[in-house]
Amino acid sequence: MQAFHSDNFTLPLPPGHTFPVSKYRMLRDQLPGVAGPWRVQEAQAATDGELALAHAPDYVEAVLQGHLTAAQQREIGFPWSPMMAERSRRSVGASIAAARAALEEGVAANLAGGTHHAYADRGSGYCVFNDVAVAARLMQAEWHRRHRQLLRVLVIDLDVHQGNGTAAIFRDDTTVFTLSLHGAKNFPFRKEPSDLDVDLPDGCTDERYLQALDDALEQVWARTAATPPGLVFYLAGADPHEGDRLGRLKLTTAGMRERDRRVFEALRARRLPVALSMAGGYGRDLQTTVDVQLNTMREAAASWQLWQPKTQSSP
Repeated sequence: MQAFHSDNFTLPLPPGHTFPVSKYRMLRDQLPGVAGPWRVQEAQAATDGELALAHAPDYVEAVLQGHLTAAQQREIGFPWSPMMAERSRRSVGASIAAARAALEEGVAANLAGGTHHAYADRGSGYCVFNDVAVAARLMQAEWHRRHRQLLRVLVIDLDVHQGNGTAAIFRDDTTVFTLSLHGAKNFPFRKEPSDLDVDLPDGCTDERYLQALDDALEQVWARTAATPPGLVFYLAGADPHEGDRLGRLKLTTAGMRERDRRVFEALRARRLPVALSMAGGYGRDLQTTVDVQLNTMREAAASWQLWQPKTQSSP
């Protein structure tokens, strides 16, 4: 299974900054201990033109050339630096690569990504560029060029924070269906309407969460029956976990893994290729976040194996 990383391009953050940037390298370093035939590669940077598929050109230029205002940097939550800009490009590139691989092999992963708070014209909430939005638009263009057909996209966003930037970018785009399950009282405090939003109360536990997920997926299949998606982006945020300091939900480690298993099983049953991204995770103990993500990768690898054609044994 192919997985793409961008953690060689780290964020030079000031002391005491709350963003856990080290989790990305921790995940990649520990991935070899997870069963699976991994092909881990460094992602290429998204080009200016690719970024402009989902972002205003003047915003792209401001990020890449270091022209972000102090207010824009505060909204993003990162100080600008050349490394910040390059890492942001590479994170988008990882989702582009994962989407291409998923269309070929069924399942692939970005070991970061899920930057769903970025709007077309601004970043927010630790999100500079919206990797899923860029990758979705690029895959649609490439698919149409090769097959002369429309590629419809489904976004399943299970980060604990609502995918407001993604919802806003695709608000008037009927070729992309956006689903978000998130904490009702969590950031962002002004939500953008997705095609389907499921608000969850503080303290939500495994049983209630998994039932909400099952119900939401059933609604998605019903509402897309006439125009089914050909590619799915799954934002498997680790932050609904009970050990997350920002999540406010109470899912156990077992509940989180069951969440992932149900998503991959539902997609595989419908032969829907999926590009996975890690999205949020802010564990009080960062290893707990990485353990949740490793379980996500275990479920992804198990699904990938079932996608692969079975070889015929010799007589």
